[in-house]
Amino acid sequence: MLLEAPGQVVTREQLRSKLWPQTTVDFDHGLNKAISKIREALGDSPEHPRFVETVARRGYRFLADVAVVGEGRAKTVPDDPAYEGSPAFSPALPTTHQKATPSSLARLLFGLALVVASAISWVFYHEIYSLPAIRSLAVLPLENVSGDGSQDYFADGMTDALITRLAQISTLRVISRTSVMTYKNVHRPLAEIARDLNVDAVVEGSVSRSGDRVRVTAQLIDARDDKHLWAASYDEDIRNTLVLQSSVARAIAGQIRASVNPQEQLTLAKSRAVDPDAYEAYLKGRYFWNKRTGEGLRTAIDYFRRAITIDPSYAEAYAGLADSYAVAGDWKYGVLPPLDAFRRPRQLRPRRLPLDASLGEAHASLAYALDLYGWDWDGAETEYKQAIQLNPGYATAHQWYSWHLFMVGRDDDALIELRRAESLDPLSLIINADIADALCVAHRMTTQWSKARKH
Repeated sequence: MLLEAPGQVVTREQLRSKLWPQTTVDFDHGLNKAISKIREALGDSPEHPRFVETVARRGYRFLADVAVVGEGRAKTVPDDPAYEGSPAFSPALPTTHQKATPSSLARLLFGLALVVASAISWVFYHEIYSLPAIRSLAVLPLENVSGDGSQDYFADGMTDALITRLAQISTLRVISRTSVMTYKNVHRPLAEIARDLNVDAVVEGSVSRSGDRVRVTAQLIDARDDKHLWAASYDEDIRNTLVLQSSVARAIAGQIRASVNPQEQLTLAKSRAVDPDAYEAYLKGRYFWNKRTGEGLRTAIDYFRRAITIDPSYAEAYAGLADSYAVAGDWKYGVLPPLDAFRRPRQLRPRRLPLDASLGEAHASLAYALDLYGWDWDGAETEYKQAIQLNPGYATAHQWYSWHLFMVGRDDDALIELRRAESLDPLSLIINADIADALCVAHRMTTQWSKARKH
């Protein structure tokens, strides 16, 4: 396609439509890999291209002149089993150009197309389809390489966002933030970490922020044989951070060949520009929310409110505020009187949830408030189910739902939900403490819990 239009931009969408119209593999990674293979064969460089130039955000352009070298030889290429090594396919510019006839040029293009198609097919089969299926994944804390320790919250926020995106894939078990953060700044063999978390693969990488630019590097490693499956770097304006997160999540989903239903595809692809100040306030809110202390919750509420003031349409900030309100009235924290803690998530619901009804966290927080403060069992049940449907990998939703089930007398179902929460967040102290609590409430012995775990 590039040779058919020398000097012209061939867009990525044109390449997708013609070469991969029905593929379920991640297109962006596939195309990047194919172009990389072509450049490797031509001895070309993406930084200083002589043949294939990347046109940012659009596509590619073939820079060199296109001409047939040896017209007679070119005519025999399609029938020649050794055509792949034929000088007729040398990309170097000839010293003298012969005028190409339409038929000879067509045959040349056809032959070269066969070479490229074969290379692409080999790459896709051997590097993607021959891999064993990956059904569980841990995103390890992204390293802050900004040279500024005060930016740790930003790296943690990117880690959290990537976990949240991937956890929405129902066929993939993604370890929750609480467990993976145990390995922050801990240098241990990936195989050991994978065994601790009981996962097939891990994602590790780094985040660097400089002014209004964000750079993320990530790599996917099959922990079963310590094999690197994929690596990529992304450089974006901070306003496009949500776009960046979406791109990384979709690339990983494509690499592990996760089965993604249409709703999940829409969720993974969804992204928008965000005000940098609002995003920074939101990340700081999540940073303090995850501390789960009274002072941390107060600070988180302040930051979420600040994010909403800057961007009144920022749905994630409303979800974070609802999370904070939901637990702020719990006796363990005592940040808000229980009645206030009940009213505030409810007040957010009619005005704010419609902004982004796909936020499972917001539904879970509302359900928690309906349970703990309102005793609205039916309403809470509906919200919990919606939360888990939207984000099946959200361990907290399963944890809170288990207590709802205990309160309505469904002990067996409650233990199963706790088991799911533990599977998603195996190192969480609060979830393991809840398991002990639940066994006491249900009058179950440890042997019976082991039986329940098999479900």
